[in-house]
Amino acid sequence: MYLKSSLYPFLFLSFFLLLLSSAAAFNITQILGEHSEFSALNRYITDTQLAGEINNRQSITILAVDNGGLSSLSGKPKDVIKKIISLHVLLDYLDLPKLQKIPNNTQILPTLFQASGQSTGQFGFLNVTHLSSGGVAFGSAVNGSQLGANVVKSVVSQPFNLSVLQISSPIVPPGITNSTASPPTPPPPPPPPPPSSSPAPEPSPRNKSAPAPTPAKAPPPPANASSPSNDTSPPATSPSPEKTPSESPPPKASTPSPTKRPFLGPVADEAPADSPKASREGEKDSSAPAMAGIQVAVFVMLVCSLWSFTSYI
Repeated sequence: MYLKSSLYPFLFLSFFLLLLSSAAAFNITQILGEHSEFSALNRYITDTQLAGEINNRQSITILAVDNGGLSSLSGKPKDVIKKIISLHVLLDYLDLPKLQKIPNNTQILPTLFQASGQSTGQFGFLNVTHLSSGGVAFGSAVNGSQLGANVVKSVVSQPFNLSVLQISSPIVPPGITNSTASPPTPPPPPPPPPPSSSPAPEPSPRNKSAPAPTPAKAPPPPANASSPSNDTSPPATSPSPEKTPSESPPPKASTPSPTKRPFLGPVADEAPADSPKASREGEKDSSAPAMAGIQVAVFVMLVCSLWSFTSYI
């Protein structure tokens, strides 16, 4: 019973060490340092600061080229070397048995150069193909590239974490030096508008100043008039064209409005002749004496008739 209880701390420590080992599965520079034929590759990985990015990956494959094959990179700029080396780092675990089971005998694989976000088009991908001869070759996925890097052997294999495969030559796609995605440049400012060749519009008649009026010529002096040299009075200025009688419009005769009559005061006995109401009142006044006479005559005849009738009885 005591033995079983003493095993618990040991098991817990082993599990903790296992977690630490899975968090940092490998150290690529330490692994390549054990193989002197890849010392140039190990140096390029360290100088370009790609070691940290490779060690942070959980599953990765390194396509290693020996020192003689990497001699063609000597003298190239550091950023170009970083692009080429990162193109030899696949973002998946591939060993020899897995390469023999490629679907459709060919596959396009992403690389660390594609994950960096600096590649354009197909520059960040590799083409792996299973050859009819039984071998496996790698090449760039850029159109027109050849499959010239053959798999030589497996150098290191840590299943599902790290695989180092030696290939015959480096993979350098044409135009990789110009494959970096540059940030979008701001659009240039719009050019200034060209000067207009059309004539300037004429000013509005309201704004156009009226021509200066020509002063009217003074009439010639009469024959018996005295000489101008003896006349000391200043010459008469001609009236302005705006005030000459010839240009001023003739006055319009003011006609009374047909709907309004001027007030002439109250009329005592008669109204205007053209008033219909006044004519009717005049006819009524003239017929009043006639009606009174007819009524008197009828009354007299009625009285006479009654008197005759009473006398007869």
